[in-house]
Amino acid sequence: MPHSLEQSLQAALDERTATHRYRVRRLLESAQGPAVRVDGRDYLQFCSNDYLGLANHPRLIAAMQSAAAEYGVGSGASHLVSGHSHWHHELEERLAALTGRSRALLFSTGYMANLGIINALLGKGDHIFEDRLNHASLLDGGLLSGARFQRFAHNDIADLQRRLEKSGDEGRRLIAVDAVFSMDGDLAPLPELAAVAKQNNAWLMADDAHGFGVLGAHGAGSAEHFGLSQEELPVLMGTLGKALGCFGAFVAGSEVLIETLIQFARPYIYTTAMPPAVAAANLAALDVLAEEDWRRSQLQRNIQAFREGAARLGLPLASSDTAIQPLLVGADSDALAFSERLAGQGILVSAIRPPTVPEGTARLRITLSAAHSREQIDSLLNALEQCVGRGE
Repeated sequence: MPHSLEQSLQAALDERTATHRYRVRRLLESAQGPAVRVDGRDYLQFCSNDYLGLANHPRLIAAMQSAAAEYGVGSGASHLVSGHSHWHHELEERLAALTGRSRALLFSTGYMANLGIINALLGKGDHIFEDRLNHASLLDGGLLSGARFQRFAHNDIADLQRRLEKSGDEGRRLIAVDAVFSMDGDLAPLPELAAVAKQNNAWLMADDAHGFGVLGAHGAGSAEHFGLSQEELPVLMGTLGKALGCFGAFVAGSEVLIETLIQFARPYIYTTAMPPAVAAANLAALDVLAEEDWRRSQLQRNIQAFREGAARLGLPLASSDTAIQPLLVGADSDALAFSERLAGQGILVSAIRPPTVPEGTARLRITLSAAHSREQIDSLLNALEQCVGRGE
């Protein structure tokens, strides 16, 4: 017997609740920072991607306010119609220079950038190879492209090589990976991937959402960290809403790549440009990134302090040297319970469950910021010892 729309949808929601995978939004009532007010209560926050503590930086706020006063709050159109302001153009030029690429192109979000890049470069008859732990936007981009889609074992160069050898010589071939894996915090072996790509006449694309602004001597991200040129890593995507504390995304590469995306990337062509004031705030963030390199150093000290404390407590952390520090739990219900117990002690940490991560690998995704104090990190460790270390 047919069900109504509400009955059919409610059944799926009930199933998600029963499996401890129902997601609930919290209401943020303060600016982003290491201490926030959520749902009427004060918390120490360890689940934000604001890695350098720039989301509430006064210089970024002032830049946005000044640009809004001059240009208003909306761009009014797509980049190709009438929405491409000098703020956008300068931001693209600055991003290209920082990453050591010929040009850069702004997108409104990282998700749209990945969909736009992959679908502009590939179609039926082509091949895409993706790491099994890639972000959903890369996976969705590959599936939607119509190219033959293969997933290789996580960071397994040998598995990728075998798949490339079996794929034949017809069509374009793209290898797409997270540069820093968003749920595990480990790095892709980009130099090895670049070598495999060159050997097999494939292009390499890296989503550097969690590396840009943090890694590299100047914060230019994973390409700078590994010393990879535009030729070795021809498609570099980064986001502006994490370490830079703002909003938006970009892809950097050759003149031909960027012109191709302008002509063929549908999420770029058919989307209203980000507000000029947001572009101005991003430019201010790049200034801070260059002038306040102590933030990257402080973040590394905080990561080391947390990992050393967790090791003393015997906490089951994943192997990660980045700001993303997953504490592996296993069962969905346990991850959710641990997150709730931490919240009861005034610590905000998200429980990450399938389908975001593989079955049986639910975790607490702890993220650190340069803005966290040593006392706040100690508070987190004390709460983790009580809630997780003793298995309460």
